[in-house]
Amino acid sequence: MPPRENPTARQTRLGAELRKLRELAGRTAREAAGLLSTDQAKISHMEAGRIGISEERIRRLAVFYSCDDPDLVEALCAIARESRGHGWWDAYRGFLAPGFLDMAELEHHATYLRALQPMTLPGIFQTEDYARAIYGGHIPPLPADEVDVRVEFRLKRRQIFERDVPPPFTVVVHEAALRMRIGGRKVARTQLTHLLEVAEWPTVTLKVIPFTSEDFVEATQPVFYAGGVVRQLDTVQVDSAVGGVFLGMGTQLKKYDTLLDLAERVALSAEHSRRFIHDITREL
Repeated sequence: MPPRENPTARQTRLGAELRKLRELAGRTAREAAGLLSTDQAKISHMEAGRIGISEERIRRLAVFYSCDDPDLVEALCAIARESRGHGWWDAYRGFLAPGFLDMAELEHHATYLRALQPMTLPGIFQTEDYARAIYGGHIPPLPADEVDVRVEFRLKRRQIFERDVPPPFTVVVHEAALRMRIGGRKVARTQLTHLLEVAEWPTVTLKVIPFTSEDFVEATQPVFYAGGVVRQLDTVQVDSAVGGVFLGMGTQLKKYDTLLDLAERVALSAEHSRRFIHDITREL
């Protein structure tokens, strides 16, 4: 089977974690290849997520690497069992860029979610008109059918909150994001009204950092944090004008975990935040 041209973020992460275990053990790719009776090139492909790996091989490598964390090994085996094409997002493969699908897959598997939104509201909580206005400002302009697909996909992402046990989601938004009249006054008012409804969902905690806050939070781009089934598989997605980046190194996770802790600490309480959003909505 030829190597994958476009491995998913989770396939890439599985390979990266296997590489971390190998490097921590001081083992070479040649030694790992010898254990599995394969060649070094296949180990490289495996660690880059370009080819799959069986559970049996993961367990053999874990022993070879002296990994004493059974929960991590089980989590890696669970990723290896996942079949591409079984998620709802896979229906959009070939229509949307891989980053869109990776985001939906990340949300689907997360045990909890956290986000910091300085200028816009979380995509998963956006109304259709708000999302359409966001994509309508794309540079260069998107074709109408591309906007339709992106909006449809964004709205479908919220189905994670329709589960029997939705993931806990703590969101911190800056007042700037609440006052941006994206799409016009009517669209903005409807969006804030929907946000107030979202704030009442049982697993959602919504907090606001007001302009009057005297604490500085270093964030100019949206930050999204997805908790894995084990701490080592936590993932951060940082958005930018040129696309989102997925991060999973320990130092990166710690940095953004600390940033989100700070943002939550300086923000208004959830109850005060709801009243704050209500007041802004009344002004529109």
